Amino acid sequence: MAEKNLTLVTEFLLVGFTDSPEWAFPLFLLFLFIYLITLLGNLGMISLIRVDRRLHTPMYFLLSHLSFMDICYSSVTVPQMMAVLLELGATLSYTRCAAQFFLFTFFGSIDCYLLALMAYDRYVAVCQPLLYVTIMTQEARLRFVAGAYIAGLFSALVRTVSAFTLSFCGNNEIDFIFCDLPPLLKLSCGDSYTQEVVIIVFAIFVIPASMAVILVSYLFIIVAIMQIPSAGGRAKTFSTCASHLTAVSLFFGTLIFMYLRDNSGQSSGEDRVVSVFYTAVIPMLNPLIYSLRNKEVKEALRKILSRAKLS
Repeated sequence: MAEKNLTLVTEFLLVGFTDSPEWAFPLFLLFLFIYLITLLGNLGMISLIRVDRRLHTPMYFLLSHLSFMDICYSSVTVPQMMAVLLELGATLSYTRCAAQFFLFTFFGSIDCYLLALMAYDRYVAVCQPLLYVTIMTQEARLRFVAGAYIAGLFSALVRTVSAFTLSFCGNNEIDFIFCDLPPLLKLSCGDSYTQEVVIIVFAIFVIPASMAVILVSYLFIIVAIMQIPSAGGRAKTFSTCASHLTAVSLFFGTLIFMYLRDNSGQSSGEDRVVSVFYTAVIPMLNPLIYSLRNKEVKEALRKILSRAKLS
């Protein structure tokens, strides 16, 4: 085993979804459609926020960064999924696998922090409306977003360095669709205690920390809403948070299932389905969630479409 630990792995073979080759091309077309909708939806959201002055608010400033992260997040993984399906497997060099892992972790961590910041923004808007303008200033927004990017960079660096100091025993087949930590841990041999600790640290400082901010923010929001005397007023106030709550539930629900559980003995097929959902489907759904459930976005979109018809 000591000799196997010294085996130099120079490339990895992604073999996710290759067990059903008859589904490869239909799934390729499905992922291509999802990816194109993701690009169009999120670019459209960013453009809409930039063009319409009514959307030049802290909430939509954060949403524009979330849309940008969703484009990056999806672009790191979905084209790789399509390559695996089209070629019935894909070979990645050690360096390319590490780069993909780093970028995936970087963008995913920022997504978590941005969703937490958006919850804090809703807390200030609902619970301290008179102080909202003085708290969520342009300078504060920039600092919040810069902090999310820096924290995401730190998390990605720590996880990447830890993951790629693993020892691999010659087997370089990853039964997955991109380079992620759970399937890499399954390929490792020897003592991977340090890497397991990194999973826990990542979970504490990214997923539960972000969720704690979200839960505390919404606890105060619910208390504030319950103090509104009219049912109509309560419904109107809650509707300003509905889109964000939906996005949070989908994103963190899948992350918890993937990363905050015991990975031993888990089904690779089950992991692949979950990974497709949070890397491909959720980035596609976010623009729809924030447009269909948001009055300001629908009005801005209607205004843009009416201008296009007149021209």
